[in-house]
Amino acid sequence: MTKELMMYNELKGSDLTRAMLARGDQDIWCAVCDENDERAMMDHCGNDFTAYIVSYSDGYFYCSAGMPWRFAVPIKICAVMQYETAM
Repeated sequence: MTKELMMYNELKGSDLTRAMLARGDQDIWCAVCDENDERAMMDHCGNDFTAYIVSYSDGYFYCSAGMPWRFAVPIKICAVMQYETAM
């Protein structure tokens, strides 16, 4: 398989979250939304756009609080380092 074809077939967004859950991953930190993956990554009002996703059933992702979400994009959260702030 060529590198270009492998890149084209890479899972991302909600598809990646479903695959991670299927392989047994638990508590996946995600940006969530009911519209689409792109909107999930743009909806940054407060911190309400993130949730630990624990399962997928009947077309919905479920977070640790039991709320259903149509889209869940896995994200990473890490601390900001001083060199990143130009201080």
